[in-house]
Amino acid sequence: MAESKIKLSVRKATKHYGAVTALAEASFDMREGEFLTLLGPSGSGKTTLLMIVSGLTQPDGGEVWIDGRLATYAPPHKRDIGIVFQNYALFPHLTVYENIAFPLRMRQMAERKIAEEVMRALDTVQLAHTAKRMPRELSGGQQQRIALARCTVYRPSIVLMDEPLGALDRKLRDQMQLEIKHLHQHLGITVLYVTHDQDEAMTMSDRICLMNNGRIEQLGAPQELYFRPRSVFVADFLGESNLLPGTVIESGASLVVEGPGGLKVRAMPSPDLGVGARVRLMARPESLRLIGPGEEADNVAEGTLAEIVFVGGVRRYYVALAGEAMLTVKELTDAGAAARSPGEPVRVGWEAGRTIALPESAGSSP
Repeated sequence: MAESKIKLSVRKATKHYGAVTALAEASFDMREGEFLTLLGPSGSGKTTLLMIVSGLTQPDGGEVWIDGRLATYAPPHKRDIGIVFQNYALFPHLTVYENIAFPLRMRQMAERKIAEEVMRALDTVQLAHTAKRMPRELSGGQQQRIALARCTVYRPSIVLMDEPLGALDRKLRDQMQLEIKHLHQHLGITVLYVTHDQDEAMTMSDRICLMNNGRIEQLGAPQELYFRPRSVFVADFLGESNLLPGTVIESGASLVVEGPGGLKVRAMPSPDLGVGARVRLMARPESLRLIGPGEEADNVAEGTLAEIVFVGGVRRYYVALAGEAMLTVKELTDAGAAARSPGEPVRVGWEAGRTIALPESAGSSP
């Protein structure tokens, strides 16, 4: 990925609808063969950004470059892109074969070549046996795969996907996530994907561009956003988080924060946070564990077990601390472990290296 050329470059893209700022100076680069997901809640600007890249929406400011060429105001058919929408957009009166052949006929390709390319695309999505069927004869998942085949059959420079799995049930969505990921790897295509589903983004993406209120909050690999969020919004939106308010009381090589009820917590050092800074302490539930009376850890909190939730392979323990704070601990289910009951006193331990102090003002909860 590091040696690939820049396929798409967006520079300070801005869009206003009256007094509403839908997109505020968004900038990012995509490399050839990359799978980049625009993730965020409704109204965050992700679809607006995708539509600007596609040419279906004109920006009020900024630039779009595709393959090193300025494409800001180029019409969609001059951008060498393919688009997959949530509703499939298959032609109901055409067979599967004819649906996939359509963009090739628009490009005046020879019939013999069309037949080769259509069957290649159908083989790629493992639906060659459906060539003569009508779209209505296919399941939702099959229709989405045909839409993908039609989009990729002419090998566009970039494939744009706007919530393509939104109409599918959970089980089928999980299956299609892996299918799209495998298709991306097999074809080596460049994909710009839009979703509000964090699990979908984490499963499929090389990088995630997390958006909020028309702005890019953080852009990086899924692991980076999950374990090294730069704002409270990122920490809260992606996965589960323990977020405790606190004040920095020691800074420098070591960061110590005083949390609820006088709890002292050691966190990863941050050069931007000085003594007196108001912060939120972030630690993922799977980084915490219930520890025995003699066990030690960088951080130890004592509290009362408020609730236990059994979710198949994992258990969630909700621990009430002093000052009305609550910690969530997630552990793998162990059938042989000693039974615990709500109301009993417990100790929670976790490492300083798994604790991040985030500025109170940097981002907000979605």
